Amino acid sequence: MANTHVVILAAGKGTRMQSARPKVLHRVAGLPMADYALRATAPLDAASTTLVVGYGAEQVQAALSRWEVGFATQAPQLGTGHALMQAESALAGATGTLVLLAGDVPLLRTATLRALVATHRQAGAAATVLTATVPWPFGYGRIVRTQGRIARIVEERDATPDQRDIREINSGIYALDLAPLFDALRSIATENAQGEYYLTDLVSIYRRRKLVVETVTVERPEEIRGINSRTELAEVGAIVRQGKNEELMAAGVTIEDPATTYVDTDVTVGADTVLHPGVTLEGRTVVGSACEIHSGVRIVDSTIEDGVTINNHCVITDARVATGAKIGPFAHLRPEADIRRDAKIGNFVEVKKAVVGAGSKANHLAYLGDATVGEGVNVGAGTIICNYDGATKHHTVIEDGAFIGSDTQLIAPVTVGKGAYVASGSSITDDVPAGSLAVARGRQTVKEGWVARKRRA
Repeated sequence: MANTHVVILAAGKGTRMQSARPKVLHRVAGLPMADYALRATAPLDAASTTLVVGYGAEQVQAALSRWEVGFATQAPQLGTGHALMQAESALAGATGTLVLLAGDVPLLRTATLRALVATHRQAGAAATVLTATVPWPFGYGRIVRTQGRIARIVEERDATPDQRDIREINSGIYALDLAPLFDALRSIATENAQGEYYLTDLVSIYRRRKLVVETVTVERPEEIRGINSRTELAEVGAIVRQGKNEELMAAGVTIEDPATTYVDTDVTVGADTVLHPGVTLEGRTVVGSACEIHSGVRIVDSTIEDGVTINNHCVITDARVATGAKIGPFAHLRPEADIRRDAKIGNFVEVKKAVVGAGSKANHLAYLGDATVGEGVNVGAGTIICNYDGATKHHTVIEDGAFIGSDTQLIAPVTVGKGAYVASGSSITDDVPAGSLAVARGRQTVKEGWVARKRRA
């Protein structure tokens, strides 16, 4: 939107969160809550976006560094009016409309901001306030009207009993004309219960100056719901996740129990995939079509291609699983695990920084780390790749068609050649040539009658 600027207030500690982490970095469905404010405003194509930071400023800047935004610092935190004043230098010389919002309203939609700005400009207003009518207005500033027009905003702590009965509330989201803004801010006083500079005082200041103040009432009050406690964090998170689940189901994903299925905002899932109860999909995970993900599975920042089956209670992090593969139950795919087409990783198998080739299988109780496993390889139960010598990780190669017998230790670095066999119970320290049989274990000795002699002794 032409001639538009954005300021997001993100300086508060969030005392009721009882946390050392800045409030706006607490996650809602996988994203810091401040990300939602940035995503809501990004489509406005604003000429500038400024975050006002304060408590944990360096943490907030680092967490949001991928966004092309500027930062202003509020120290100490003396209220919302004082916070906006800190953005004055960032907006020096700017004209037009400022969209002001807090960083703790994850449910806010871009369409609502567009409507706010449109009404503001059509009315030629100095300020336009986004409001909502709610059954339980506790904790919010009340909109006080005179002859139907907004006269002022009264904060909860400063409200009279009659004013507290008002159900129209202030969202803390505004469209503001930049021309009169900072001069008016400098006239705000601190004569209130908290001794702070209330941004809401702008309304009465503008009315006294005969400037136009307008309101827009949001259709869905939950959009402006802020987060000030762990309870509210959980409640808003549940709303976001339910919305995500509904979006996926509308696109053809079966979610057997949405109440126990946790899917982060940036996750994508293909049609005809089935998510069983208790599935968690986090970060930027991509799940293809026609997959089946069973109960208790957690997948983080991973790619799961079409037609994959992931059995119960697997953990998959920063990994890739190709079409037709079968994983689990109780498998652990760690970062850089790359499971190729139609491969099988079975129960209690752990894979880390390893390629497992097409059609290969490790069905039971194995560890494959820092390895390249070719196609059509069989890895027997109890096989361990010993990749760490106490100082350095070493790489193991198992070439196509090799057979690794149960209870084998492969002492890296080592290569097992194409089609080679390794006998069960072997500890392999040297390369095994293609087509060879390697046996590296003590020869069995049988002592007949030993038990009876032992008992007589």
